[in-house]
Amino acid sequence: MTGPKRGTYIADSVLIEYDMRIKVGEEEKYDIQLIDGASIIGPEGNWNRPFTFRIPGDGGAVDIILSCLLYAVEATVEVPISEVQSSFNLSMECLSSGFSEEIRLFDGAVAESCGLKRSVVVVLKNSSIDLEFKVVALSSSSDHQHCCPFRAKTHGHDTQEIKNDFVLISVKVTWSTLPGNLSD
Repeated sequence: MTGPKRGTYIADSVLIEYDMRIKVGEEEKYDIQLIDGASIIGPEGNWNRPFTFRIPGDGGAVDIILSCLLYAVEATVEVPISEVQSSFNLSMECLSSGFSEEIRLFDGAVAESCGLKRSVVVVLKNSSIDLEFKVVALSSSSDHQHCCPFRAKTHGHDTQEIKNDFVLISVKVTWSTLPGNLSD
């Protein structure tokens, strides 16, 4: 499964189908099936805090962490990378709404200027997200860690920049209200 997958608005029960595989060869037919099935998640249960949901399968089990947040806003995270002087490894994680569970948004190597795939995170109103970046230069194994905090808003956007000797990373968070949420 690549990248974060999230439902940002659920008005009723939702059906999630799974077909998770472990890649072992060049062709899909050689991959090992880990989980094949479906789950129904309803509106009852834990609100405004994360909970773990286990998906069992013939090849093992996968735990996913879910959060049902009332009165939340949507944060779209965009990360253009420019002024790349040398290749580096980048990991970007998000802490949302004061919860301790990290959401991994990116983990990989960067060799040239690019834009990372946009990510959407749901944030409780009157809360914040912290985007944590770890930048490791391939030429020198020195690492730089940066945290970009953003306070939730109902509309608009916020930006921050991270600059060091070998890269400029711009961070833009665009805020929008989710359908069905009360405005401030």
